[in-house]
Amino acid sequence: MARDTDVVVIGAGVVGLACAAALARAGRSVVILERHGAIAQETTTRNSEVIHAGIYYPEGSLKARFCVEGRELLYQRCEKQGIPHRRLGKLIVATCDAEVETLEGILAKGHANGVESLHFADQGKVQADEPHVKSVAALASPDTGIVDGHALCLSYLAEAETFGAVLVLRTEVQAIETTGSGYRVAARDSAGERTDIECAGVVNAAGLASDAVAERAGIDVDARGYRLKPCKGDYFSLAPASPIRVSKLIYPVPTGAGLGVHATLDLGGRVRFGPDTEYVAEPHYAVDAGKAADFGAAIRRYLPAVEDAWLQPDYAGVRPKLSGPGEAFRDFVVEEESASGLPGLVSCIGIESPGLTAAGAIALRVTELLAGL
Repeated sequence: MARDTDVVVIGAGVVGLACAAALARAGRSVVILERHGAIAQETTTRNSEVIHAGIYYPEGSLKARFCVEGRELLYQRCEKQGIPHRRLGKLIVATCDAEVETLEGILAKGHANGVESLHFADQGKVQADEPHVKSVAALASPDTGIVDGHALCLSYLAEAETFGAVLVLRTEVQAIETTGSGYRVAARDSAGERTDIECAGVVNAAGLASDAVAERAGIDVDARGYRLKPCKGDYFSLAPASPIRVSKLIYPVPTGAGLGVHATLDLGGRVRFGPDTEYVAEPHYAVDAGKAADFGAAIRRYLPAVEDAWLQPDYAGVRPKLSGPGEAFRDFVVEEESASGLPGLVSCIGIESPGLTAAGAIALRVTELLAGL
């Protein structure tokens, strides 16, 4: 049976678009299917838009490897293509003596992951540079930065389309069926019209729907450990009239799930705080203004002068987490599914932070996995 395209990429977030660009550049014909009416509508642009250095993840994990590789690819891409970004640097601050040992462990983990620039900061310099920050010790990560996530996605889409890829919006995958020569992807558009696409390979980069897409391909997601546990994170912004100023990203020592409510800057210099952690049954994006007191308490660990009244509800995102409340670390899934009897189907599942940073490296790996098509 004749193919309509070599590869169908499901999802037009940063990972799907990066994969489409890499595959198209490698000479594959690519169709990108996106259920929303525009690209990058979910996790990709509903986060801190931080370029992570690769500090926190277990040595040898995909999160560590792809973050370190992806960070360098991302900075190179930004500089070459003029994508708005800033290498601001980050401080991870201990606010009491008991947290210093944790900082030492973070330093060792970062060095093991190849983040050689991570170091203990001179406290005098920290106080001079960030007078509003309270700390007894701090790690400095000069390779951490921020990026315009939507502009990054547009750059990947432009590259993919330059090499012949086609983006189809408002189209949701209903089923993925095996054929004698690959796959038949059945999709339905917003008008209810069904389209079947014959292809040799499929990349499931569907983000918050990636477990559902895997099920539609016949994968037992519970047996494979692919069932997502959506985890919402809210953000508050700092009122412009407040007297608080920071010049770097400020992170507390992590004490629970995630990296804690941290202070980030956007490219316009606006200070935002978040995300918190709230597991939800279904993704939603309303920010509860009543959380200001909880956010204020968390922020005052390291910015003691912040007042609750200066915090304004901003936006929310939902992480496609594989680990539930209290569960152990779960790595990215970037897996070619021959073990499930589906050769040529690549699952990208659980791509939460540092997925934005890691996208370029994930895309190169996916291209390698599909090299034999």
